[in-house]
Amino acid sequence: MTKQELTSYIQEKFSGEIQVIENDQKEPYLIIQPKDLHRFCRFIYDDTRLLLTFLMNMSGVDTKERFEVVYNVCSYRYKLRLYFKILIPYDKAEFDTIRDIWPVADWFEREIWELFGVNVNGHPNLKRFLLPDDWDQGYPMRKDWQGRDVITLPER
Repeated sequence: MTKQELTSYIQEKFSGEIQVIENDQKEPYLIIQPKDLHRFCRFIYDDTRLLLTFLMNMSGVDTKERFEVVYNVCSYRYKLRLYFKILIPYDKAEFDTIRDIWPVADWFEREIWELFGVNVNGHPNLKRFLLPDDWDQGYPMRKDWQGRDVITLPER
């Protein structure tokens, strides 16, 4: 399945619910609404033409305007890869867990919660694993974070 075929197939199933980011990558890159995240992930995992059963990576981003959660999934069977992301406003910094679909999301979601302060709804085990248990200095991956010993470098 080509990039265009994969994009068209997903757009057909989620008519008007996704946005395609045009780029020079070999793989499609989509924006999913946070409310549709779980349903979208379940579809791409279960659909027999896709079988995107491997969550390769998941990361948080602070753009200074909002948070983004970026996902990278693949299908070994069909040799497909797909990137997608959700956009989350600062004032409603939360998204739903997908660890019931991809169990490895447990660690990625905990990292986003711990380092960005974005809540993961439905996650059964939100506890620190990178920072000390008594950490009280905020969220170190946020652009506006000012830790006690941080030296801020000039912007380019």
